[in-house]
Amino acid sequence: MSSLTRWVLAHKRMVVVLWAVLAVVGFASAGKATDALSKNFSLPGKEGFDVSQQISNQYGSGGISNPVVPVITLPSGTTVDSPGIRAQLAAAYARMAATVTKSRIVSWTSTGSNAFVSADRHTTFALLYGYVPPGFGTLPWLKSLQAATGSISIAGAGFHLTGQELLRTSTSGGDGPGVFTEALLGGVGALIVLAVVFGSFLAVIPILMAIVAIPTTFLLVWGLASVTDVSFIVQFLIALIGLGVSIDYSLLVVLRWREERLHGLRGDAAVQRVMETSGAAVVFSGTTVAVGLLALVALPVPFLRSVGFGGMLIPLVSVAVATTLLPVLLATIGPWLDRPNRRRSADASRFWTGWARLIVRRRWAATVVALVILGALISPLGHIVVGDPSADSLATGGDARIGLVAMEHAGIGPGPLDTIEVLAPSAQAPAALARLQGIQGTRGAVSPAGPAWHRGNTALLSVVLTADGSTADGRASIDRVRTAAHTVPGVRIGGNAAYNEDFVSAVYGNFPLMLALIVVVTFVLLTRAFRSLLLPLKAVLLNLISLGAAWGVLVLVWQDGHGSNAIWGIPATGSITSWIPVMVFAFLFGLSMDYEVFILSRIREEYDASGSTTRAIVEGVGRTGRLVTSAAIILFLAFVSLGSSPGTEIKILATGLAVGILLDATVIRMLLVPALLSLFGRWNWWLPAGVARLLRVQPSPLAPRGTAADGLVGDLALTYADGSKERSA
Repeated sequence: MSSLTRWVLAHKRMVVVLWAVLAVVGFASAGKATDALSKNFSLPGKEGFDVSQQISNQYGSGGISNPVVPVITLPSGTTVDSPGIRAQLAAAYARMAATVTKSRIVSWTSTGSNAFVSADRHTTFALLYGYVPPGFGTLPWLKSLQAATGSISIAGAGFHLTGQELLRTSTSGGDGPGVFTEALLGGVGALIVLAVVFGSFLAVIPILMAIVAIPTTFLLVWGLASVTDVSFIVQFLIALIGLGVSIDYSLLVVLRWREERLHGLRGDAAVQRVMETSGAAVVFSGTTVAVGLLALVALPVPFLRSVGFGGMLIPLVSVAVATTLLPVLLATIGPWLDRPNRRRSADASRFWTGWARLIVRRRWAATVVALVILGALISPLGHIVVGDPSADSLATGGDARIGLVAMEHAGIGPGPLDTIEVLAPSAQAPAALARLQGIQGTRGAVSPAGPAWHRGNTALLSVVLTADGSTADGRASIDRVRTAAHTVPGVRIGGNAAYNEDFVSAVYGNFPLMLALIVVVTFVLLTRAFRSLLLPLKAVLLNLISLGAAWGVLVLVWQDGHGSNAIWGIPATGSITSWIPVMVFAFLFGLSMDYEVFILSRIREEYDASGSTTRAIVEGVGRTGRLVTSAAIILFLAFVSLGSSPGTEIKILATGLAVGILLDATVIRMLLVPALLSLFGRWNWWLPAGVARLLRVQPSPLAPRGTAADGLVGDLALTYADGSKERSA
């Protein structure tokens, strides 16, 4: 780090010009970069995906995409069996299908199956499949379908169009704020926090670092997308995670720079000292975040792997900016921007120093309180359900919601929205239909006639579920359908419900491998950084506990509905979207480790200088407490901005990230970490010579019992930001 900083300071103009060019080109090409991102959610090698792809390619519709479901409830005294009603229904369905590209429609009128009719015969529905273009967005034929449906009336009753995709978009009011708008909102909130922290124009420097880092990362991702698929999810992570980490790293460096200037260093010397201490912490922290994201490559899901590769660039670029451009700005315009200096330094604050001393004195009580809080938040995790949110939680109003409610009131339920498509050889279709009838948890199976359902030597069958495919009952029904289908040669199942079940199996079946990879690599990195065996072990375990608590909050707030309805007006989802827990894990494991590195690096530095565990804890927390709190608030605001997106799934993700950051910065880092450090005493700093040689660092022998390293003795002299001193035994 010293050599890099000397080179950077010797070539200030070159460094500034290079980053300026990258930022400008990144801004100019941001649109092309986002257009190059993939919206492919492939899952090769899994039956649900492979069959769905074959259906989509061969029949031009369906597959992973769910059907649109026209629902009608006839007035009292009229049923589907009333004279003339069947013909009117058939004509209505034909009119709807005519407006849909590559349509396939199946109903009671075409099959005679009571699977499509309620028990009282007043409500009936159809399954309408159409061409779905790659990616996401409104179906191109949807407006025509809605117009045609809206003009149809049977016995005075009209149709309502529902379905998974329609429920997701019926109350969104569009696509919500764009990715750069969300980043701007987060940036404004961050600027307010920084203005309070610095009390001077230095507040603009971390924002400037984000302005450089974010477009540069987009530029690199554009290059990566030219050689491999990179998921469109990466754009949100670059804008918001990039905003958070680039500001965090800058905040750490700038606050330490202020401290060194207060201690008498000026110009390049102050910057050099800062980069040797806080700069090194930034490198370790950024590497840990990158490792957390890169661990996604251990999952056999291409889009998650692409998020790992693309997301890895976010912390690496932020580190590069913080270790090259930031030193140049501090050495040149930093002193000029540090006006009006309302906060003279980043030395130990009275509040955080007093807090640290209180925790050290009441370490057992603090440990118990923290563990009780975390245990209570982790406990809901025992009944987590991973899958698509329930249909009821996807919309609070609109025509799609009305259609769903009509199906539920008629006793049909949400199952038809997750219909299973079965692909069979034409010769085996009758046998398959016979085996799929009467399966527990299904309303029935049909084998529609007509060319839209028969292509080449294959035929499509539909199995209508009773329960939502994401629920435990729905999954059990899917398994029973799969088992029955496989008894007929050549018959396989597809559709969104089958795909989702395969996705959950692929991701969470391999999750232990990803967990092991990230834990081992992080432990090795932190062992080398802190020159200790206990500190990295504690850091990894506490991170896992923190993540478990964040997952538990997701279950409590969203799956169980204790908060989602009150805050967002969205009822309990019944499950957590399958990709969200693993994404929360990958990002929070790295991001929360930022705070661990920030705090423990300073505590280790103070211990090396004083040899006292108690003094190291109090001084370290006293000087980093405001930093960690401010960084957490900034990231929290970024995630709140992300939560302004209209989709339920994005809100769930934002909740997990925001709650995880707050828990980690408060209960974990400011309560449990100092308490455990005080309890462990001299064992915190132990690194045997053999391990040290292997890692190529200096060993740290175990201090004798009863010394200041035990954290039980020692006189503590504290210097506050205003220069006053206080001594406490």
